[in-house]
Amino acid sequence: MTMYTSAKPYFYGTGRRKSSVARVRIVPGTGAITINGRSIDEYFGLETLKLIVNQPFAVTETVGKFDIIANVRGGGFSGQAGAIRHGLSRALLQADEANKAALKKAGFLTRDSRMKERKKYGLKAARRASQFSKR
Repeated sequence: MTMYTSAKPYFYGTGRRKSSVARVRIVPGTGAITINGRSIDEYFGLETLKLIVNQPFAVTETVGKFDIIANVRGGGFSGQAGAIRHGLSRALLQADEANKAALKKAGFLTRDSRMKERKKYGLKAARRASQFSKR
């Protein structure tokens, strides 16, 4: 595993999804993806999550041109994959402004604002009430 120092030029993007926050750096390279110090295959078990992370590369036709170093905190695996995708899209935009049209059209630059609804008092969950009984 290679660690990158600040001497190499890199592009940075912050991505968010649900309660996950991803700090994504991309460095010109061969396409290696490191998430929290582990490879993508170690970190994400499901192929769909790996596909979500790689979507911005497919859209901008930059597969294999950048190495990704991502630090992600909070939420579950699905939210973390979405956060990495958002951060990666922002980093690719920083790398080349020409990517903006393709990323915007695919909807990867928009922060997905859907969050968990808060629990209300008098209820068991956000909208779930206790079972009604006549007697």
